[in-house]
Amino acid sequence: MTLLITVFAAVISTAVWYKGMPKDEMKTGILCWLYWGASIMWFVDAIFEYGELHAAYFTPAPEDLLNDTFLGLAVVALGLIIWVVRLLVTDPKGVIRGALFHKDTKSAQHSRS
Repeated sequence: MTLLITVFAAVISTAVWYKGMPKDEMKTGILCWLYWGASIMWFVDAIFEYGELHAAYFTPAPEDLLNDTFLGLAVVALGLIIWVVRLLVTDPKGVIRGALFHKDTKSAQHSRS
């Protein structure tokens, strides 16, 4: 389930990235790399787990399926958090910078009065 969730996230983020090219102002390419990296990691994990379990790999217990779903969603959420933090730090559209400087000019005007 983790592989399936991260592959869906990788495909969706890649489609969003491709649609926004060549500008990519929101830096969705970072999100693509994160999710494709996680997908490759879970794919390798699936190969080794299949090597251990063989046919039993395709019939997981409901508890294992639920745990894998939560883990996959947690990986997607962590990827989004990393992307948002990077977006806020780089501030490609200058929104945060503009808000901070606009606030400073207001406080400077109030102190002069």
